[in-house]
Order: sequence, then structure tokens, then C-alpha cells
Amino acid sequence: MATKFSKELAIKPGHKVKLSKWDADDTLGWDKNHEMKESLASAIKRLDSFQYRLYAEKKRAVLLIFQGLDAAGKDGTIRHVMSGVDPQGCVVRSFKVPTAEEAAHDFLWRVHKAVPGEGEIGIFNRSHYEDVLAARVHNLVPKDVWSRRYAQINHFEHMLAENQVKILKFFLHISKDEQKKRFLERIDDPDKRWKISEADFTERKYWDDYTAAYEDALERCNTADAPWFIIPSNKKWFRNLAVSHIIDETLNEMDFKFPKPTVNLKKLKWR
Repeated sequence: MATKFSKELAIKPGHKVKLSKWDADDTLGWDKNHEMKESLASAIKRLDSFQYRLYAEKKRAVLLIFQGLDAAGKDGTIRHVMSGVDPQGCVVRSFKVPTAEEAAHDFLWRVHKAVPGEGEIGIFNRSHYEDVLAARVHNLVPKDVWSRRYAQINHFEHMLAENQVKILKFFLHISKDEQKKRFLERIDDPDKRWKISEADFTERKYWDDYTAAYEDALERCNTADAPWFIIPSNKKWFRNLAVSHIIDETLNEMDFKFPKPTVNLKKLKWR
């Protein structure tokens, strides 16, 4: 099945975002079958090849940003999609409550330090967008502060793009019922109970507030430099398939080149 995932799931620039119009169960006509599994495996395999060339070229970097409500599958997506890459060239970073040092700086200070270097793939499991999401929903800063951050984020991401950092942003979209189902599954699974916290359930009462905050972030910070993709994530297999293909399609277009040898191969002498 020929599907251009990066086209189908991208938010069109300038379009208003209403998450209720995006079906979290959508699979773009794909089924969980042998064809899907082969397609996923092929995309993950190609990612390993692209990463090798990115690392060898050492001129550009790739930054993958994952956002979503609790239980949307950020950890699982990263674990499955990035399973075939070399850990030496891939760094995962999550952004939790700022430390005292981080809080003493502007909100992007700790983020900029975590941006991948040339030849690397960086992955943000949550990101600077928490400063227009949780900070907004829970009134951690005044409205006049968080409302300025959309423009600041766009300027920041534009600066990164101008410095050869390719940015892809994924919003893992699940329904409220699916979130509840996953929380209950965690409670029933002895291997996953440790992931449950009281906050997971108390945060559910802010569902509508988070939805509104996400809609604004997805709409106001969707640029050519750093596009947003809304990934229907009620079905984990499709979530992994879609994300892997969007990364695959994007890295293929970057057309990485191996550098020339640093020595004259003809003059090498074997003993």
C-alpha cells in the first residue's frame, strides 16, 4: 500500500487545529497484518542506514520531538521505532520539573543544551512545549508570559533549522476512553504498575484544558522549519508504523552523502 504518511498526517500550514476532527482510531486504510509488519520492519531497517550516513556526513542533525497526553505512548514509540539505530549516535532526553539552576534561566536554556550535535539524532520525550501546555493549564506562569512563548519557540526552532537541525514534531493523539483503558491495563499488569501515579488520574479532569492548549500549540507552532504531525495513536501498531515512515520519508529526502576519504587510498601500502 502506497501511503505518504508525512503528507497524510501533517498539519497544513495556516490551518486551524481542532483535535475532535482527527480520529484517534484512524489507520489510513492499513490493517494489522503481514504487509504492515513488513512495511514497519523495512522502515526501521532503512532508519539504521540513514543514521549511519548522517553520522558519517557529520554536517547536519535530526531532532525528533514527541508530545502527547499521559499514556499516549511516547516511551513505546521511541522504544519500537528507534530499536534499530546505533545508541552512539542517538540521544534521548526528557524534560521534567526544572531544577533550581534551570528555573533560574529562560525556559529554552535547558532545551538548547540538549539539542543534538552534527551527525546525531536527538529525541525529546516531552519538550519545551510543556511550557505552553502544563504551564498554561496549571497557571504556573501568568498568561502574558506563556502567551509570548509561541513566538519564542518559533524563533528558536527557526534558528536551529538555519543551523542544519532537521526538526520533526509528533503529537500522539489518543482518545480519553483509550487513556482510561491503558491506565487500567497498567494497574492489572504487575510489570507496569510502577508507572501509575495519582497524578495520572487527577490530570484527567484537565482533559479539555489540555486539549485546548495542544490545539493552540499545534496551530501556532506549525512551521515549515518544524512541522507538526498528528499521529492517530489508539492503535499502537499504527502509531509505530506512521512515525517510522514519516522519519524514513524525511531522512530519505535529506540525501546524506558520505565524506571523501581523509587519506589517499592509492598510496596505502599493506604489509
